[in-house]
Amino acid sequence: MSQAAEIERRHPTIVRFTAKEAARLVARASAVDAVGLEERAASLAKRSIKRDSKLWALDLAIRSMDLTTLEGSDTTGKIVAMCAKAVRPNPVEPSIPSVAAVCIYPHLVPVAAGQLKNTGVKVASVAGGFPSGLGPLDARLREVREVVELGADEIDIVLNRSLFLGGQYALAFEELVAAREAAGETHLKVILETGELGSYDRIRQASVLAMAAGADFIKTSTGKIQPAATLPAALCMMEAAREFFHETGRRVGVKVAGGIRQSKQAIQYLVLVYETLGSEWMTPDLFRIGASTLLNDVLMQIDKERTGRYQSPDYYTID
Repeated sequence: MSQAAEIERRHPTIVRFTAKEAARLVARASAVDAVGLEERAASLAKRSIKRDSKLWALDLAIRSMDLTTLEGSDTTGKIVAMCAKAVRPNPVEPSIPSVAAVCIYPHLVPVAAGQLKNTGVKVASVAGGFPSGLGPLDARLREVREVVELGADEIDIVLNRSLFLGGQYALAFEELVAAREAAGETHLKVILETGELGSYDRIRQASVLAMAAGADFIKTSTGKIQPAATLPAALCMMEAAREFFHETGRRVGVKVAGGIRQSKQAIQYLVLVYETLGSEWMTPDLFRIGASTLLNDVLMQIDKERTGRYQSPDYYTID
């Protein structure tokens, strides 16, 4: 039995395509009107929302956040502190919700899993040769399986852009299907690295390929290159997710990550989600924001909306 057939047996709502079918699906993905896409993204980014709606959006931004650290200097102590902040972003204000997940390197997954047990905050780990998505396939798949065994709830892997940009869609698809199988029941996010794809047409095609391979989420960026997340790129992915849902009946989540540091940016992405995908996607199950320094700015904005004045940054823990 092929990997795709085995996954379809275990996850009947996920994989519906063979490699050849996925390649054809990518090839016939509709062309993107770049000017129109950028104009719509810019227009939606200018939307203003009232105080109550803004507070609701800021609350959702926290609940949808993957609090992230992916640095070579990450230590056990840093992860313990980050997990505490993920659960109680503002220790003196219990109305502030927990974040959706923490996102870390594989060797620190057991630390986070121990800290977050029974809290509702998920443990996400990068795997599969992050951030390049290259290296021997067996080694990449082994890392995915090991991360699952270590206790990760979610896995963020990277699309093999070398294959994809070389037009080897079937091979790129088969790698993603193999990662889907290696992840088992664990949620799988596929990073497209939109800043390296070169055009909105490529972003749309990569989105289709990842969704056809069984991704639970498609994600903009690793955060390791520039440009990372942009409003037009995210809008392009959201439109692809909308069309995929209309064609297959399966909702795929969208994660934006890389360079999102201000509350204003988070709200702009939430407006894009609402206007493009609708209220069904306005949930951490289908929308995430990957960020390392955004949380404090959101907390400051919430206090400002509630009290009418900004608090000093000294009132918040260091990210």
